[in-house]
Amino acid sequence: MSCGGKLEVIFRVLGILLSSVAAIVVGVGKETKVVPITISSKLPPFQIVVVAKWYYLSAFVLSNKNLSNNKLTVLIIFLDTVTVALLSSGTGAVMAIGVMGYNGNSHVRWNKVCDTFGRFCKQVAASAVLSLAGAIVFMLLVILAVLGLLKRPK
Repeated sequence: MSCGGKLEVIFRVLGILLSSVAAIVVGVGKETKVVPITISSKLPPFQIVVVAKWYYLSAFVLSNKNLSNNKLTVLIIFLDTVTVALLSSGTGAVMAIGVMGYNGNSHVRWNKVCDTFGRFCKQVAASAVLSLAGAIVFMLLVILAVLGLLKRPK
């Protein structure tokens, strides 16, 4: 196996590990709190049990880069690119909602939830960072694969 092939295997394993850990961290995240809800200033607040949980699934691509079939290589590059797009867009969505949970939004009267669900918010933030790292690793795989195609004798 060439040095480039070994690097691709390492990146693929690293990408899968980072994405898997991100999914596990957010998948096991669950926090339950009793939150006071005020309907009117004249009525006492009533207590409601609120649960924060999230289920995150990732798609992983495994392949053998030593095959000489260009169609398979192009398919693998395409699937890696789709993985980068899905991980990146999912991470962006998580980060956008995370900022909303951390800061709230006074314009639409959304309260901060990270004040109430602090541990859960930290798990989601850690998962987002790991997912972004996974996306970067898959992006490096795409670059390596394209460079490998360019270096192949015609």
